[in-house]
Amino acid sequence: MSRGAFPILFITSNRIGDAVLSSGLLKRLSDEIPNARFTVVAGPVAAPLFEEVPNLDLIIEFAKAKGGGHWFDLWRQVRRKRWGLVVDLRGSGMARFVSTRRRAIWRKLPGPPVHKVIEAARILKIEDDPAAPFLFTSPETEARAEELTAGTGPILALAPAANWLGKTWPLERFTRVAMRLLDHDGPMKGGRLMVLGGPGDAKLARELKDVVGRRQFINLTDGTDLLTAYACLKRARLFIGNDSGTMHLAAAAGCPTLGLFGPSDEVHYAPWGPATRAVRGPRSYEQIRAVDPGFTQALCHMMDLKVETVVQAPEDLLAETASTYG
Repeated sequence: MSRGAFPILFITSNRIGDAVLSSGLLKRLSDEIPNARFTVVAGPVAAPLFEEVPNLDLIIEFAKAKGGGHWFDLWRQVRRKRWGLVVDLRGSGMARFVSTRRRAIWRKLPGPPVHKVIEAARILKIEDDPAAPFLFTSPETEARAEELTAGTGPILALAPAANWLGKTWPLERFTRVAMRLLDHDGPMKGGRLMVLGGPGDAKLARELKDVVGRRQFINLTDGTDLLTAYACLKRARLFIGNDSGTMHLAAAAGCPTLGLFGPSDEVHYAPWGPATRAVRGPRSYEQIRAVDPGFTQALCHMMDLKVETVVQAPEDLLAETASTYG
């Protein structure tokens, strides 16, 4: 470690979406503490988001374990260093047992529910000027994204997958929306279709590829890492997807983002940013939860969200953002 360095231990989420929503804190700390050095603790799926943070010393992949023994394992890895600051977004007790000049630990506060970005901002007492989600990318990552998205025509990005059936809008409806938007008289006529997801979502991409011509289809479901997907989303004109980590990636990238909601609460998890919208069917989150209190039923809670509702929302968002995004 260089002389005068200010070491920061940053403990963030297991999940991609939550990690993205709190990522702006790292950007704020990097901007305001020029000699900061970062050690980032994140779940295995979220850890790759932070691989290109400047002045990064270490990423610790931190998975949950029964009985809480994982916290002791983490403490053993970080206890020998004298930290300048520990930021603990998980609200663990472990952060109280390391040597540091200052601690910023999440805790549940009384009052009405707020967005997760505001929750994160409260940790550093910057809720009046919350840090918008932001991910660092290298020139190499940006170059890969430029190559993957090379071509002509605006890009419609879709993420039709979600982490469980209940909040997965039917694929056939995503197809209909894409066809309406990209049709010869649609608001994105002549555009391209980009499909995002994990390796297990390749089947979804195959079922959507016939919406456009072969050269107008961009498949990011097979082996595309998170930071490259994020960089590709910077080049998209519009994103539509279920409430998911990919939705938050799109919003963080500055892409006009439409998030589809059902059994998740947009008060906490709406896409963050001025060019974002959350849309749902006629039922509120509370009404859906009353039907399935533990969200354990094997049924889709998104069936009452109609194609017409989803088509109208991006048409409005495209018009509202035309002067900025072209």
